[in-house]
Amino acid sequence: MSNSVAGGASGSGNAKVGKEGGGGKAPGQSENTFKRKRGTFSKDLRLMMYGFGDDPDPLPETVQLVEDILLDYITEMIHKAQEVASKRGKLTTEDIMFLVRKDSRKFARVKELLAMNEELKKARKAFEVDEEKLANE
Repeated sequence: MSNSVAGGASGSGNAKVGKEGGGGKAPGQSENTFKRKRGTFSKDLRLMMYGFGDDPDPLPETVQLVEDILLDYITEMIHKAQEVASKRGKLTTEDIMFLVRKDSRKFARVKELLAMNEELKKARKAFEVDEEKLANE
């Protein structure tokens, strides 16, 4: 499956692009800060990789490579969003939406997740109100 492909790529020169080429890290971001973030998404990435056809137990090097790429992407997007938001001084979800506006799939997904988040907030609030009514009776 993709273990052999991704695992083989981790040994090639392409896998080092994120580390040697700057990889989207901010100029002041130390290597320790970047390492501290590693492992945050590894369990979820393993499950996602399996869901997309990889081996049930992917190579740790493959998961680490995918996680490094993901962290580089997230870091780069947040830095770009901060640049957009610098005029207001506050980072908002609209700044992220502004960055992905030309990618219709990402934009639709962001809108979907924000709508779902609002629904969850309303449901939690309704649940808390119901609980308070029951406690008062």
